[in-house]
Amino acid sequence: MTRKCLNCGEPIQGRTDKKFCSYQCRNIYNNKIKREHEKIILEINKALRKNRSILKLFSPEGKTTIRKEYLEKLGFDFRYHTHTFKTKNNNTYKFCYEFGYLTLENNKLLIVNWQPYMEKDKFDNS
Repeated sequence: MTRKCLNCGEPIQGRTDKKFCSYQCRNIYNNKIKREHEKIILEINKALRKNRSILKLFSPEGKTTIRKEYLEKLGFDFRYHTHTFKTKNNNTYKFCYEFGYLTLENNKLLIVNWQPYMEKDKFDNS
């Protein structure tokens, strides 16, 4: 019985437990499997980076109030954020890395930059 390479289907020579005809085929096969498993991670990371760049665009000075629709028009995805910060007044800011936002009344958002008083141990990683 001839064993065949899991990647290209060519016959395999050598050890009986060998699965690939060459190290190149092994690498190609494993990279393909890894890509399939990490696709969702890559998509979420892409959305987080985009969210961060949009927040950065609207908050060059550190604090800005803006209508939610402006972020939506640029493709901001409100499903994704890296962490939250809850204030003493029970306001919850959602952050994309060092830029965050608080939902206000009338479809507005307050965009802020991370500040030193927002200590790491106060983050709620939800």
